[in-house]
Amino acid sequence: FGRNAPADPARLADALRADVRQEIKAVLLTHVDTASTVKNDVAAIRSALDGTGHPALLAVDCIASLGCDPFEMDLWGVDVMVGASQKGLMTPPGLGFVWFSDRAAERCRASDLRTPYWDWTPRAFADEYWQQFCGTAPTHHLFALREALTMLVHEEGLEAAWARHRRLAGAVWAAVDAWGQGGDIRLNIADPAARGNSVTSVRLGGAAERLRAWCAAQAGVTLGIGLGMESAVDWLRIAHMGHVNAHMTLGALSAMEAGLRALGVPRGDGALNAATEAIAGA
Repeated sequence: FGRNAPADPARLADALRADVRQEIKAVLLTHVDTASTVKNDVAAIRSALDGTGHPALLAVDCIASLGCDPFEMDLWGVDVMVGASQKGLMTPPGLGFVWFSDRAAERCRASDLRTPYWDWTPRAFADEYWQQFCGTAPTHHLFALREALTMLVHEEGLEAAWARHRRLAGAVWAAVDAWGQGGDIRLNIADPAARGNSVTSVRLGGAAERLRAWCAAQAGVTLGIGLGMESAVDWLRIAHMGHVNAHMTLGALSAMEAGLRALGVPRGDGALNAATEAIAGA
């Protein structure tokens, strides 16, 4: 596993069994990795942990999945969850969040490595937070976050938001699969179950940078750079997270189709039809 496949629970279990002195204190993984766009099976990782009897905590980075993919902290036995404001929560970057279980709180209390920066206790349990920490609160971010949560939870509904992200992701995957029928274009993650619903990494065989430049200059569409891959010129990412809907996604795919045509990049036909069928049939 690594760049194009989820974490392997069996290999994790082997590593935990080998840790006879229990020096491993926590297992940290991303739910959805924003670079490779792989989605890890958090419940399977929890099961591997439990199966070994190892006491390590399970910590999950949900920055690229929160609000886009279903996540069940309690049901999956997650001890620490971290998130941020700028992706599925549709708020400018600058806010970070930590949720922790009773077990993680007890480990924190017993730890001899607590520092003012890393200790969450004063922030989580303070009666008057403003009396302990000086500085200006990110007021505008908090108002933006409140509105985003109203839109996501109370107006659309979380289950409907998850379904929307799944539907739009499916449209992107269908388009890329169609392009790949006639050219060196493919999704980074082969298994649909291991793909995040918020962002998709695509290989374009040397044409990614040219397509990104064309879409930005000629269509006003910004495609994400390839992150963490062996060659940035071969990769780009398509975001479908947060405040996004069908006409935005189809518009981005149409711009990409036009760019591929203008640049003479070999590709299969029918990408936009495949995307619309994915949305219509979802």
